[in-house]
Amino acid sequence: MSREREGAPASWEVFLRARRGLAHQHVGSVRAVGPDAALAAARDLYTRRGDPLSLWVVRSDAVHAASPDEHDPYFAGARHKPYRYPEHFAPLTEEGPEGDHHP
Repeated sequence: MSREREGAPASWEVFLRARRGLAHQHVGSVRAVGPDAALAAARDLYTRRGDPLSLWVVRSDAVHAASPDEHDPYFAGARHKPYRYPEHFAPLTEEGPEGDHHP
């Protein structure tokens, strides 16, 4: 992880969870010298409307992501592994040889 010079503002990615049961969503970025300042800036910018359940900040240089050029190796389907797809399995209400229902 590359570090900027001491005391210089860094870029921080902001993730917000609006309410219980929802996942955190990326809502934007802030610049701050440390995590406490980043949280304060994120709170001021992104929680004005509503009352979110939680707020995360992550240094931008600590986020690792697949680029669009790497789409296939990361997200391509695995058609050679049919057990990963629902159509591979029998319906739950299928009747057996004597008319019994199998779970």
